[in-house]
Amino acid sequence: MNQIIDISTGKLLLAFLFIIAAQASSLFYHLGLHRDITIGALRTFAQLFLMGYVLTYILGSDNFLLTVSIFAVMVISAMSIIKGRVKEKQIAYILPTFLTMLVTYFATAVFVSGMIVGTTPWWEPRYFIPTGGMVIGNSMSAIAIALERLFGELRRQREVVEMKLALGADYREASSDVFRNAVTAGMIPSINAMMGVGLVFIPGMMSGQILSGTDPLIAIRYQIVVMFMLVGSTAVTSLIVMLIIRRRCFGVGEELLLSPR
Repeated sequence: MNQIIDISTGKLLLAFLFIIAAQASSLFYHLGLHRDITIGALRTFAQLFLMGYVLTYILGSDNFLLTVSIFAVMVISAMSIIKGRVKEKQIAYILPTFLTMLVTYFATAVFVSGMIVGTTPWWEPRYFIPTGGMVIGNSMSAIAIALERLFGELRRQREVVEMKLALGADYREASSDVFRNAVTAGMIPSINAMMGVGLVFIPGMMSGQILSGTDPLIAIRYQIVVMFMLVGSTAVTSLIVMLIIRRRCFGVGEELLLSPR
């Protein structure tokens, strides 16, 4: 009854019909997304198969250094994606963002894997890598959105911010509205997902566990932990990154460094 149904190569290729449909929509309505869709589909196919083989080896090796190295590579990859989305040249945001992501994601994965799930050792790859991957993937998008909003709003509201500075406000007071809007923009997708989970959609982790034959009630417990983990880690990481990067947008004299584009 709980036997997993394998997907043959031929049936897997049928899934490309969804990509063809997306391509057709882009071409018909001149959305200009067909190149990104193609690259995204090819990367999804290649990266997931590569990760599948890597995970097979990692789960069999039970090696601490290898597990942590894979985690670090995942964070580096996430940072490269953020860099590709956030086209900012004036403010050095890459290193502090990467270090914040690395520390907070690692701490989150250790807490969930070691404390909540209770694996021994805490870096058990079967739990640590998927947990870290979910945190990285979710929070990565939030940080990219928040950074784009922060830089964009500071430029659009440059005159308002500089007027507040001229009237005696410090950089925190002058940019408080922009800061809140940036963090909120990054948090909204995670909060919306938490609002709709179970009622509007069944998340990927829960679906995967159910498809593999896990008791739905056990899958639900895992999914609750995952949803809370994602919202919390996204909030903490976004706030820390925004606090650091906002300060870098202002000089020693608290003058706004971002020039209009």
